[in-house]
Amino acid sequence: QVQLVESGGGLVQAGGSLKLSCAASGNIFSINTMGWYRQAPGNPREWVATITQGGSTNYANAVKGRFTIARDTAKNSVFLQMNSLKPEDTAVYYCRVQRARLQYSTTNAWGQGTQVTVSS
Repeated sequence: QVQLVESGGGLVQAGGSLKLSCAASGNIFSINTMGWYRQAPGNPREWVATITQGGSTNYANAVKGRFTIARDTAKNSVFLQMNSLKPEDTAVYYCRVQRARLQYSTTNAWGQGTQVTVSS
């Protein structure tokens, strides 16, 4: 099993910054892809950004140029630096792990979510 613990959400004014962190724990040998998704009230969950084990990153168009994803592979952690925040960035942000290799299996996991609220 993989457990994900997120932190760093909060309330910020438009134009401000926040940094989200997510740490994965468990008997993890490696993690292929780590990422962030978000879900605003009344909307489906949407992809925000991902980073592979090799360090390749991808971003949703809505956040490109404002958000930066990074990971600490040794600590099984992923981060999301969010700058120039807009009210439309308000959502619950979820950490996502894909293809985490455990001793006898490979699994995916979601974090519990952290609220980000951007006031205008």
